[in-house]
Amino acid sequence: MDPTAAEAGGCLAADRGWHGAPLETARLRLRRFRPEDAAAVTRLLDDWEMVRFTSVIPFPYPQHVADDFIAKITADMQQGQALVFAVEERLSGALVGCVGATLGEGTAEIGYWIGRAAWGRGYATEAVRRCLRMLFDAFGVEQVWAAVLPENPASRRVLEKAGLTFARVQRTDMPARNRCTDLEVLSLDRAAWQARHAARPQVLVAAVALIDLDGRVLLARRPEGKSMAGFWEFPGGKLEAGETPEQALVRELREELGIDVGESCLAPMAFASHDYDHFHLLMPLFACRQWRGTPQGREGQTLTWVRAPRLGDYPMPPADIPLVAQLRDWL
Repeated sequence: MDPTAAEAGGCLAADRGWHGAPLETARLRLRRFRPEDAAAVTRLLDDWEMVRFTSVIPFPYPQHVADDFIAKITADMQQGQALVFAVEERLSGALVGCVGATLGEGTAEIGYWIGRAAWGRGYATEAVRRCLRMLFDAFGVEQVWAAVLPENPASRRVLEKAGLTFARVQRTDMPARNRCTDLEVLSLDRAAWQARHAARPQVLVAAVALIDLDGRVLLARRPEGKSMAGFWEFPGGKLEAGETPEQALVRELREELGIDVGESCLAPMAFASHDYDHFHLLMPLFACRQWRGTPQGREGQTLTWVRAPRLGDYPMPPADIPLVAQLRDWL
């Protein structure tokens, strides 16, 4: 195929703009707003603690305002003037906030809010990072900026963790608060984002599909207190210095599950390559049908044996999801 022919379609075109497919982060799903989201938006924003630092969100917040908000951003996105996502938890499916940007000529003003019940979990940073990657990678934006009130340090920390830095103080009208005030403007340009993104660490993890005599696969649920708690995954772990993936799995399976596996029993099957925005994960997946001992969750994880057709019923980290289809074909 002539590479230039793909510019109008195919895999190259899929990287340009946003075509409506939800964006997955470690714990969140960024998707289009739907009219039926209005009730949830109203519940989240009819809260003074939520909106007191915002410039255009009214309080009280009746549902007809949520209806108008969803209709407006839908129209703005259709006209190419905005990119706005509903933010929902992947585990629960609950809508917890919003992230997006107003698009200009090579620039974008980013904004976000997260419902008060979900504060303190890092959701805003996770959503902003994913939105920034979409803006710089797929929309060709040259500079992103945001404005925050000086008395809202939590919002400024979110932006700083995503890479934005202080640019200037700007006098701004806040119509919903009926006042004009000085806001701190933070910004990030494409070159700085690219350098920051290129410098993110690369993490190498080995995983294994343990397959029993009935053809079932062992999944482990990450316990509370760990990153991505509540998600199901293939057992495994990070490689230590000097280890091969096979050596790491032998060690991890002994430590985590209390079973003994020989390196020769590990058959390379597939691998995952996934960008988590603040690190890039490479994960070879092995298959294993022979081991000594009975798997037990020694680190607080819940274990379950799952038949191949039902693997997709279990919420997994984004990196594990593509491996499920490959594992089904392999089995």
